[in-house]
Parts: sequence; structure tokens; C-alpha cells
Amino acid sequence: MKAVFTRIENIDTDQIIPARFLKQTSREGFGKAMFHDWRYNGDGTLKPDSIFAPYEGASVEDKPRILVAGRNFGCGSSREHAAWAIADYGFTAVVSSFFADIFRNNALNNMLLPVQVSGEFLEKIFTALQQDPETSIEIDLAARRIIIVSTGEWECFPIGEYKQNCLLNGQRDIDYLVSTKGLVESFEKERK
Repeated sequence: MKAVFTRIENIDTDQIIPARFLKQTSREGFGKAMFHDWRYNGDGTLKPDSIFAPYEGASVEDKPRILVAGRNFGCGSSREHAAWAIADYGFTAVVSSFFADIFRNNALNNMLLPVQVSGEFLEKIFTALQQDPETSIEIDLAARRIIIVSTGEWECFPIGEYKQNCLLNGQRDIDYLVSTKGLVESFEKERK
């Protein structure tokens, strides 16, 4: 998958989705405001040096699917909108050497995979992408492994089995609960 990267550390949720854009409660449409102040000048014109500039106006299929960032990604306030914005833009995963706990949980609850790697492996990803921005990064969720395709280097990442299964099956928590309805009904019948 195509990736875009920034070495910036301590990216907080207000950078990801500025508070002035938090005027709706549905998940859709926040991608337009994701990293707004990184992408646009005060007058609304595009910042040509933004890491996202090459993808402005591109279809979701042509945008990078992986965001690679410095340590302590998603710190700050607990706004779930940050995960909504990243996913709505088209990213399926964020890679960092550390995630704020609330962001990690919000991401997992919204089908966005937070891939935590060691600082050393993160540096290898940065180097590969800096040398060739077209470097492909593969994430094998079933094996809990991230791979730099051009070098073959890989590292395993942590994820709880429940959330791993939910993501592999495209299920949010409520979808999983609904899928167990038959088991619950069967258990209830047996108990009577």
C-alpha cells in the first residue's frame, strides 16, 4: 500500500481535526478537514509543501492508505473525530512508535488500524519512504506484521485478539454483538 509520512512527534487531535470543524455528529465528511491547518493557508489556498498536497483532489483509490508519523500520535483531547477524519480521508492504518491510549481505542472502534512499531523500525520506514516515496508498505493484520516491501524487513505489532478479529471481519463492536445473537438465544434456551 502507498504511504505518506511525517517525522513530527506529539501530533495531537487538534492538529488532526481542529476544534472549529467539530460541528456534526456523523462520521462522514471529516476527511475534508483532516490536518486542515497543515494543508491550507489562512485564506484557504493549498499549501504546496504539505505532505498531503500531491493528493488533493485525488480519488480515495489514488490516495495513500497508510499514514506514518512520529512518536506519541493522537495525544491531546479525546475527540473521536480525529479517527473519523483520518478514516474518512481514506487512510486504513496509522503507523507510529507510540499512540495515545484514547486515540488508539477510538481508531480501533472506527475501523482504523493503529500499528505500533519500535522506534528503530519506524526509522527504517521513514528512511525507505524518504529514499523512494513510492515504497510500498504491507500490513498483514492476520499475522500482526508490517513489512517494508522493497527491503523485505518486517516487524510484528501488538493488537488484541478481539479487535483483530473485528477488523478482519469488518465488524464494529455492535456488529459483533449482533453476530452472536444466535449463540445468546441458544444459551438462553438451554438455561430454561
